Order: sequence, then C-alpha cells, then structure tokens
Amino acid sequence: MLKKGILVLICFTFFACSEDESITPTNNGTPNPTTANLQAVGSSANDILSDHTYTSLSIEIVYVQGFEPSQTAVNNFTSFLQERTFKPDGISTTLTAIESPGNTSYTIEDISNLESIHRMNYNSDSEVVIWVFFADAPSASNTSSGVVLGTAYRNTSFVIYEQTIQELSDEPFEPNRSVLETTVIKHEFGHLLGLTNLGSALQSAHEDAEHPKHCDVDSCLMYWAAETGSGISNMISGGNAPQLDAQCIADLQANGGK
Repeated sequence: MLKKGILVLICFTFFACSEDESITPTNNGTPNPTTANLQAVGSSANDILSDHTYTSLSIEIVYVQGFEPSQTAVNNFTSFLQERTFKPDGISTTLTAIESPGNTSYTIEDISNLESIHRMNYNSDSEVVIWVFFADAPSASNTSSGVVLGTAYRNTSFVIYEQTIQELSDEPFEPNRSVLETTVIKHEFGHLLGLTNLGSALQSAHEDAEHPKHCDVDSCLMYWAAETGSGISNMISGGNAPQLDAQCIADLQANGGK
C-alpha cells in the first residue's frame, strides 16, 4: 500500500505525456492506417470536439482483469463527452478485459506496446476513436515522493494507473474511488481536448507558468496537482469531481466544442 501523505500527481509528469511518438510506414512505403492516432497530445483536439470531420466518437477502454473502472466513473466520463463535444451520430463506449501482462510497473513505452497489441479500432471516415488503458501496476515514473495517476501520451490515447487509484481511495479520510477515477479520467481527456494551451488556443491568460499546460485556477479540473495525498480530498470538494472553469470551457468552445 502507498504511504499516506506522499505527493500525488495526476498526469502531472506532463512533458513525458506529450512526447512525440515516431511513426513507421508499412513495408511497402504506403502510409500506416493507424498514423492518425499516433500523433502528439492535443493535436486532434478539434477533431474530438467538433463535427467538422468526425460526427461520432468511440471510447475503447481496455483494462486488466480486476482493475475495471467503476460504472459510475464511466457514466460520468460519457456525460462529460456529451457536454463538451459535438457528435451528432453518437458516442459509444466499449470495455474489454485482458489478462495481466505481468508488469511490476509501466513505462509509457510499455503502454504503447500494449496499445499496439490490444487496440482494435482506429479513426474511420466519420468516427474518431479514443483508447484508454487501466493498468494493474504503478507508473515507472513514480518516486518516493510522488506517484502518477494518469498520463495522456498520444492524441487519442491515455493510461489510468488504476492500481494506484485503488490504493488511494475508499478508506477513511480518502476520496471515493469512483470520484477519484472520474477526476483523473476527465483530467487526462482534457489534455486530449487541447487543455491547457495544448491544441486549444488560450482565449485568456490562464496557463500556469510554473506548471505548463495546466490551468492556474486551483478549483479547475485542469489544475496542475493535488499536492499531497490529503490534497486530493481537498480537490474533490463535497465528494464531487472538479469541473472545468469558465476559461477552459471558453478555450474548448473556440476550438469547436461546446
């Protein structure tokens, strides 16, 4: 179990999240059909938010057996998508369980390799597809003073470290698990939507200078961190996941969202 009071980061190793991934063409030199889903974080923000190119959205959730997200968190995520994106042909969600790969921790390269094996769907002519992995082991970026709860690492891909979330929730003085899951899922997806200043242009000055690509409003979903284990409880006021503030919403609306 994790010690209480340690520093906790929610995608808060961001620059590791947004490293460009190299794309390799197929052997015959033709473009790889998965290339559109192998780009930098935030580069597909308009595609996800608007109906200009893609009129439907599919969320493909893959989880290790025993580390499935709560149905409440999935429902909250779906509601968030409906509130912020224009997808007239609908939003769908699928969940698939896999056996544990046996990792004691995960690097982003590990997650990327699992995606190449287990991801079933990529963008089509009218549908944009998001891939989410719920891991059964911690991030390899964890240190003695901090842990990572989630990382957005490509334009349509992110990972949630579900084992770590489970160890930090549902005990006395800890947040409710589904609320913590909701917070981390929505935060990571916020980066895919281009927040903050990551593909959805700033409509006002609210990027945190000390923590780039995060909002400087401490009550906003895209705030850089809940500083400590107990700080997460402060972030989740009243037992609810934090919401996007008006400035982040304005950024999304200017980039084709609601």
